[in-house]
Amino acid sequence: MDTKLTLKLDKEIINRAKLYAESKKISLSKLIESYLQVLTKESSSKENITPLVESLSGVIELPKNYDDKVDYTNYLTKKYK
Repeated sequence: MDTKLTLKLDKEIINRAKLYAESKKISLSKLIESYLQVLTKESSSKENITPLVESLSGVIELPKNYDDKVDYTNYLTKKYK
């Protein structure tokens, strides 16, 4: 059963949302309904994790200040030097 809902939103956001919905060839109402459906969907109890992945979980402990982007940048710098 469809029910009417009134929302107060920023005008610019509404305009951008209308353009987005139009580009996807759906109504703004359907767009918002789909978003709320995904947002409120009950998650499954637990994703299937293979025993191998489960056994590897927690194997490596990284320092609290570890930055993977810096580490990867250093790796690439050494590789292409």
